Amino acid sequence: MNNYIDLTDIEDLQELIKEALQLKKENSAANLGKGKTLGMLFFNPSLRTRLSTEKAAKLLGMDVMVMNAANDGWALEFEDGAVMNSDKAEHIKEAAAVLSQYCDIIAVRAFPGLKDRDKDEMELVMNSFKKYASVPVINLESATGHPLQGLTDALTITELKSSKKPKVVLTWAPHPKALPQSVPNSFVEFMQKLDVDLVITNPEGYDLNQDITKDTPVIHDQESALKNADFVYVKNWSSYKTYGTILSTDVSWTFGAKKLELTRNAKVMHCLPVRRNVVIDDAVLDSENSIVIHQANNRTFAAQAVLKRLLSPSAPKEKVK
Repeated sequence: MNNYIDLTDIEDLQELIKEALQLKKENSAANLGKGKTLGMLFFNPSLRTRLSTEKAAKLLGMDVMVMNAANDGWALEFEDGAVMNSDKAEHIKEAAAVLSQYCDIIAVRAFPGLKDRDKDEMELVMNSFKKYASVPVINLESATGHPLQGLTDALTITELKSSKKPKVVLTWAPHPKALPQSVPNSFVEFMQKLDVDLVITNPEGYDLNQDITKDTPVIHDQESALKNADFVYVKNWSSYKTYGTILSTDVSWTFGAKKLELTRNAKVMHCLPVRRNVVIDDAVLDSENSIVIHQANNRTFAAQAVLKRLLSPSAPKEKVK
């Protein structure tokens, strides 16, 4: 593994999940990162991603440097050939090259603008770091994906499933803000690699990018989609078709106890933070069906498995077939 930008950087997902679960059971690589430094740059806020990745690095013996790049550093220019006569003081060419002198791995978090779909899908920030850094780059969430969260979700379902091929439902829920498609995109991509029966349910106008959903069923009747579900992943996202907009705040899509009754006593997931009684009701979040804290805990071991692969000199160069 040379970078961890998206799912295509994983050759064998099941093997990586197995490795993460082994690390959760026993930290068998505590000195692998000794003398190595992880540099983490956040252009947007973070709680779980920041702390779990920092903990994962320290469990491997790494030192960690964290920078809130949007506030603490120089404004970066990402366009090649730009005439830098505005507010951008430093080009990514120099920034990434310099960071590569200080860090053995660079991890970056940069949200989409949700204004220009084509621009967001170019993944300019993440791809620029990948292009100009001379060390591995990790995606801590980008404009279109959150592969660390996706790996965590795959790990969690693999760990907790009680049937060989569980039914997994990704359901949209209302939210007062326009949120990106990054988490649901990665969740769908990772579930498509597992032996699960995946269904997506969302209101009309909220279908995700068809290049990502592919042949996965999309049902606009939430109650029908939830029937006999073993896992329900609740998440909001803004419209992809009418890009970045809120078309609905229909409270009937909030996931509550009556929705849970439609399932096969499903385990309920969410990436957090979650707006209680808007996205998911208290009655569900505080029930035994909720595995959101277990899921959040697994963030550490997913990140640890990725860091271990990037640190291992004998690790093969990997690509999905």
